[in-house]
Amino acid sequence: MKMTGAKMVTQSLKEERVDTVFGYPGGAIMNVYDEIYKQTDFQHILTRHEQAAIHAAEGYAKATGRVGVAIVTSGPGFTNAVTGLADAYMDSIPLVVISGQVPSNIIGTDGFQEIDAVGISRPCTKHNYLVNDIKDLPRIIKEAFHIASTGRPGPVHVDIPKDITAELGNFDYPDKVELPTYKPTVNYNKKQLKRAMQALAKAKKPLLYVGGGAIASNCAHDIREFAKKTNIPAVETLMARGVMGHDNPLLVGMLGMHGEYSANMAAHETDLLISLGARFDDRVTGRLDEFAKKAKVIHIDIDPATIAKLVETNFPIVGDLQVTVRGMIDSLEELEMNDYTNWVALLHEYREKQPLRFIDSDTKIKPQWPIRRVGEILGDRAVISTDVGQHQMWTAQFYPFSFARQFNTSGGLGTMGFGLPGAMGVAKAVPEKVSINFTGDGSILMNIQELMTCVENKLPVINIILNNNYLGMVRQWQTMFYDNRISETDLSAQPDFPKLAEAFGANGYRVETKEEFDKALKDAVKAKKPALIEVIVDRNEEVLPMVPNGHALNEMTLIGDNNE
Repeated sequence: MKMTGAKMVTQSLKEERVDTVFGYPGGAIMNVYDEIYKQTDFQHILTRHEQAAIHAAEGYAKATGRVGVAIVTSGPGFTNAVTGLADAYMDSIPLVVISGQVPSNIIGTDGFQEIDAVGISRPCTKHNYLVNDIKDLPRIIKEAFHIASTGRPGPVHVDIPKDITAELGNFDYPDKVELPTYKPTVNYNKKQLKRAMQALAKAKKPLLYVGGGAIASNCAHDIREFAKKTNIPAVETLMARGVMGHDNPLLVGMLGMHGEYSANMAAHETDLLISLGARFDDRVTGRLDEFAKKAKVIHIDIDPATIAKLVETNFPIVGDLQVTVRGMIDSLEELEMNDYTNWVALLHEYREKQPLRFIDSDTKIKPQWPIRRVGEILGDRAVISTDVGQHQMWTAQFYPFSFARQFNTSGGLGTMGFGLPGAMGVAKAVPEKVSINFTGDGSILMNIQELMTCVENKLPVINIILNNNYLGMVRQWQTMFYDNRISETDLSAQPDFPKLAEAFGANGYRVETKEEFDKALKDAVKAKKPALIEVIVDRNEEVLPMVPNGHALNEMTLIGDNNE
């Protein structure tokens, strides 16, 4: 069947059963948008900024596990999207991002809105393409979806010159993909797994170190089953919140720079660390040469480049995490495991000794309180997004996450401005859940224009601003490590947030008491329309525990260490 390149793009998205596309049109991609106008197979959501389009696609992908799709134009349209691509690349989020490019005969001449999009995106995508011939376009889009969603997921970029989108060609969409140089290892090495499981049977203090790969591979249920069968405790990274479930007796907590005392001490004392889809990020390990120093390491990951990149690994296993964990469960029948009751009890003692807490106040709202309160009121009815900063860490600490894909945040890149568009993608992906975005007074202003997108598309995102009139996390570091030299982090000059929300057509609330917060939250949930709740919180609250840079995980600053 003959059709234009632009029609091939929309037809390919139909073949991939895409139901939602986020994007922003412009000259080089205009032919594709003309075809979007004619089709009814998917909904296109017009964001107000290209960065937001990518973050919204990320939120959609994180909430569903499906590939998120975004379309942008050339030049500044694409450069605005780069932050989103880098964010998805760092967090292994499956995306296909299609960009327009100037016509082929203008490439290299510094034409209007020309940019080397493929060159720019190479370091921050799993793979990228410049389409040079219309006959390759269907195959390339098919490959893009395959690469984005298999192996270690990630963003794939497809750059299409404008003349290719106007040209006629034969549309023959492939049934399968043949990429001889891309063959992700799904099935683990049985001998390696056997060696690892034998080591596990001998261990006295084993620990499951659960990373974001557990969510990417959809194996939260399997990890819970393995933990229960073996009575092995688990710690979660920021990107793995919800895998074990907050009320699981074997969950020790989140570990890392702002992890729980019990979780960090577990990593410090374990004699066998079982890494499940984690990459030993510096915010998790603290001082690397002291991380899990007493432990042998089993490292399971689908990406061979991740294994032993930072930490010496005794038992490297390459394979899909779900397949491998099922293999671990099956192999338990052949092993006689140790009794880890005393080890679990020790970690419970640590948790009782130094529980995750904050010092509440009768006169001020502490920023942790609204997070905990939303958890009490909504619990697993909500999917939680965040921006980046203190509020992000408090959310990871204090929200009672019950299931995988309940937490949507920017981990590796730490992108302020992620929260609102990310929550917008969540609202579109899982409309049966309440989409909550915890944000700061700094972060919210970076993409606040997306309130208009939410209002236009009836996406009832509830944004909760924990307003301390600071760039809070930077201010915290200035206080703790720069002799309280508060340099350019004071945000006392601010808009009237409720009026700003109302100007967009959203509901706006400003609360200063706990009673006002409860009323505003319940009203916002009931209204089922976009909302912004500004919560005036204690300006000087710190995120604790904290492992200072260059310190080991057992060297934490805790509540009560000269800060009560």
